[in-house]
Amino acid sequence: MASIEFKYLVKDTDRYGTDRYYVRINGRKRRIRGEPPGPEFVAAYHAARAELEAGQGAAAERKTIRPGSLEWLGREYFASGIFRQLDARSQRLRRNILEACFAEPIAPASKARMGDCPLAAFGSRHVETLRDRKLTTPGAANNRLKYLGAMFSWAVKSKRWTDNPVAGVESLRYASDGFHSWSDEERAKFEAHWPIGTKPRLAYALLLYTGARRGDVVTLGRQHMRNGVIAFVPEKTKRLRADPVFVEIVEPLRTAIEAGPAGNMTFLLTEYGAPFSAAGFGNWFGEKCAEAGLPHCSAHGLRKAGATIAADGGASERQLMALYGWTTLGQASTYVRRANSKRLAAGAVRLIGETAGEQNVPPNGTDAVPQDGTD
Repeated sequence: MASIEFKYLVKDTDRYGTDRYYVRINGRKRRIRGEPPGPEFVAAYHAARAELEAGQGAAAERKTIRPGSLEWLGREYFASGIFRQLDARSQRLRRNILEACFAEPIAPASKARMGDCPLAAFGSRHVETLRDRKLTTPGAANNRLKYLGAMFSWAVKSKRWTDNPVAGVESLRYASDGFHSWSDEERAKFEAHWPIGTKPRLAYALLLYTGARRGDVVTLGRQHMRNGVIAFVPEKTKRLRADPVFVEIVEPLRTAIEAGPAGNMTFLLTEYGAPFSAAGFGNWFGEKCAEAGLPHCSAHGLRKAGATIAADGGASERQLMALYGWTTLGQASTYVRRANSKRLAAGAVRLIGETAGEQNVPPNGTDAVPQDGTD
């Protein structure tokens, strides 16, 4: 999300290129329909801000967070080393989701909040309630389980609490493959619209041929190049390990960098000559995709496309882990498994075609005998 012109107003561009606006204050948010700066939008913005600020004031008037409550455990977790070693984006995402859980009423229209619930009374029933209030967005529902589970897992290990009420609660099942992975046709369409020598094409090449996330690609510059290789430590994992990713500068990438327009300390610069923020770059690149007739494509989708291309070409799980900075086999195995399935299915279809075709060939060149036995 990237801040825009009104205080507390944030814009979120979904994978289909649709802009959604929210007023967000201390983890709580209200969506605003329409587009700024129309009068209806401005009125809705002020109404949402007043509502959230009133709630913030009411929260400030409450007595100090009670020790032993769910929100107390959250504050302990946010101050812990295990939480603080996460990268800034992960901390922000996790904190916002957990604080939204704390702010939920225990029951509809109730003034009692989940965060005020004593840990001794907070059980799987409450966890299921928090999950089910996000039934329409199952990914968000499962994120609540994921981060509540992580908090309670830490609490058990650190002796802050005795059990994890999330452990027995099932995640919601839903069909989703996450961000859209670019097809060959979509990549060709983008390349035709943004030729070599344009900034969108440079960004495209850096994303596709380095496998960097948007938070890393905006930091890449000539200082990362040496002996035909780009080396960088991914932001997402550098707090856990400082192992760099080494990416060979293949010819399409070299051509894009040389053609530019490319900066020095950072290849990608805004129209003002400054480095992009991760969110700002994501929004900018999404706009360039839309201009190319690809509003459903994104920066992260190119990372997925690259992994798919590599796996289809025979890359091993360890090779994918080395290129994309993954620390476990899970994600790499997904791409390799799909590539193997494609190859196996293609081989099976060929066998069917060969075998079925042979059955239609008369033996020794003689005429086939009709099935009904007539001449």
